[in-house]
Amino acid sequence: MTVYIDPPVWPGHGHLWSHLISDVSFDELHLFAAELGVPSRAFERDHYDIPSHRYAECVRAGAVEVSSREVVRLLHESGLRRPKGRTQPRT
Repeated sequence: MTVYIDPPVWPGHGHLWSHLISDVSFDELHLFAAELGVPSRAFERDHYDIPSHRYAECVRAGAVEVSSREVVRLLHESGLRRPKGRTQPRT
């Protein structure tokens, strides 16, 4: 299982956030997140939003640190990218 996480640089709701993704499947991503107790409400289209205080925990659990550009590239190449405006079920 390989999941990826970018640095917590995305501001929102008074916090900085990272994106946690898989380049294999949403099932893999959901399993990893569930094992860490990440709430399902943190899933947005094709990634989980992870607050900065949980970044190190994700890395310790096995998430590979990559740049934000790499996150987008991995999602596109895997076919898992879900751009805003497209409503798709949580699968």
